[in-house]
Amino acid sequence: MRSSFTLPLWLIATTLLLSACGNDEASSAAAGQTPPPPAAGYLTVKSQSFTLVNELPGRTTPFQVAEVRPQVTGIVEKRLFNEGDTVSAGQPLYQIDSKRYQAALASAKAELANAEASLESARLTAKRYRTLGESSAISQQEIEDADIAKRVAEARLAAAQAQMDANQIDLEYSTIRAPIDGRIGRSSVTAGALVTANQTQALVTIRQLDPIYVDLTQSYDELRALRSAMASGRLETLGEASASVTLALHDGSVYGHKGTLQFSEYAVDENTGTVALRALLPNPDGELLPGMFVRARLPQAERENAIVVPQKGISREPNGQATALVIGDNNLVEKRQVEPEKAVGNQWLIRSGLSAGDRLIVDGLQKIRVGAPVTPVDVIAEQQTLSQAEQE
Repeated sequence: MRSSFTLPLWLIATTLLLSACGNDEASSAAAGQTPPPPAAGYLTVKSQSFTLVNELPGRTTPFQVAEVRPQVTGIVEKRLFNEGDTVSAGQPLYQIDSKRYQAALASAKAELANAEASLESARLTAKRYRTLGESSAISQQEIEDADIAKRVAEARLAAAQAQMDANQIDLEYSTIRAPIDGRIGRSSVTAGALVTANQTQALVTIRQLDPIYVDLTQSYDELRALRSAMASGRLETLGEASASVTLALHDGSVYGHKGTLQFSEYAVDENTGTVALRALLPNPDGELLPGMFVRARLPQAERENAIVVPQKGISREPNGQATALVIGDNNLVEKRQVEPEKAVGNQWLIRSGLSAGDRLIVDGLQKIRVGAPVTPVDVIAEQQTLSQAEQE
């Protein structure tokens, strides 16, 4: 039966090899012979295309939020929705007692009809006076008065029309409707409650959650270093197809939909020294809720011929200088000063100090010293050999 512990076998093999070398050294020493060089497990450093991904903290924010308030005063007759349901724009939510608004509209319609009749009378009078004026049957003053009376009647008709439109709007506002699509929350009033126009307390809140925003923060110093690296040519700008945002939830799982970065704020928070960014993600199943803490993995640039090595191959001197041990000519151990740029999982992105083709020592570090010879052991080749043997 195949073992389920395939991955660590290369470590076991390297340990056994190192132990065997130790036994050989002891045997050689006992026989008065020069012991063989200690084994050193190494990885061949390779250059590769590397995408710089920053993991930024953030919180989810609704795509749209609408706090529903009444625009007319009255008694709530009934609520027309179920709390927590999804509502559509224009859907009725509350019905306010509309009798007073219906009466006001009827009065406005009557005033409009009166104004229309007055205007018609004034028009006929003005027309008749102009005809009489041609035969000098009436004075010019009377003709002018008739024209003025007609214009006054026209103005009164326009005012009556505007008043009727306003009353019509008030009547329509007695039915409170959803301004946006989204998930509706808890109602703050019940039937029988008195509400007033433009009151401060919202009747209910609607949140559109698909899509949903994720508001992120990034250190300005880090963002400035990133832009400087791109300006110098060390990093390249990502294409639109690669610049997608991936979310990691609080339990470590990865959210199933990817999003896009919408914008970066052109201001630095004076209290935290960070810049705000906003990403937009689809949320068809409602898995993301407003206020959730998430971590967004945001690809921001890419580098050709990047050097990425395991962190266990890099150590620190007492003064903080990062160093690495490599197998040089004649299998002698060399110490290199390196400059790690960024931690990437359990690896380091190296800015300088290592080149493609270097043999970086990652195992057997306890038994080797700088300038001494070693027996190179390719840990990748050893792992592949053990994997093939396990499959057979």
